Amino acid sequence: MSYLKPAEFVGAMIDAGESKAFMSTRDTVIRAFMAGAILALAAAFAVTITVQTGNALLGAVLFPVGFCLLYLLGFDLLTGVFTLVPLAWLDRRPGVNWRTVLRNWVLVFVGNFAGAFTVAVMMAIIVTMGFSMDPNEVGQRLGEIGESRTVGYADHGAAGMLTLFIRGVLCNWMVSTGVVAAMMSTSVSGKVIAMWMPIMLFFYMGFEHSIVNMFLFPSGLLLGGDFSIGDYLIWNEIPTVIGNLVGGLAFVGLTLYATHARTADPRPRPASAPAAQTDAAPAESSGQG
Repeated sequence: MSYLKPAEFVGAMIDAGESKAFMSTRDTVIRAFMAGAILALAAAFAVTITVQTGNALLGAVLFPVGFCLLYLLGFDLLTGVFTLVPLAWLDRRPGVNWRTVLRNWVLVFVGNFAGAFTVAVMMAIIVTMGFSMDPNEVGQRLGEIGESRTVGYADHGAAGMLTLFIRGVLCNWMVSTGVVAAMMSTSVSGKVIAMWMPIMLFFYMGFEHSIVNMFLFPSGLLLGGDFSIGDYLIWNEIPTVIGNLVGGLAFVGLTLYATHARTADPRPRPASAPAAQTDAAPAESSGQG
């Protein structure tokens, strides 16, 4: 596989962040919806494997198939845009400001949640035969995950919240490393191999991924898990989102930018940069609507 040096793939990270910042509302939401849905299917796949084989490692080894597919199809996860889009602002790309960054984050969050929730409803139908019977083994496990990773943290108070936050940080440190690793290669096989390793690591270690949780916890609520929507938001989703932001931006985006982009030889701006600047106003106005 063809390998790109750090200075080259960090430049690609900045270019990707700029492209996402100026993407239309329609395209941003569609791509985010599909990313959330595919990742949710991969999570359901991994839980099914773990339940049926009793081997959590096997589920973790196979879970990255979903991440690889959504990346290769050009779809966007909130964890990825947390890392990439701010780099375009730091690099002072024309038209990129914190308003465009936040617009992208909000749209991707909404799309990811809609996609993951859609799959959660579909899986709830499957594991209950259209809600006509009690959940099967997989459905029961989904309910248990939601309870243990909300009420389980709440039982420990501040210590539980700190643990949840750190798990969110470590998760997106690995997930964003997978996103960046895919940019190290120009071949499909190279991208897949590079992505697979950190994604497998985060899943097996039980780190908290905000989009995976957008599937797991609504599924648990639909399947009778003993926790509430408030438990889900306060004792998982919100702290996980914040942890994912810190982990991806601080430990991947900013570190690579500081040591490779700031010290690299000057790079010619992409030919599309003037066009991106021209499109900045429509992009921002669509975000306001």
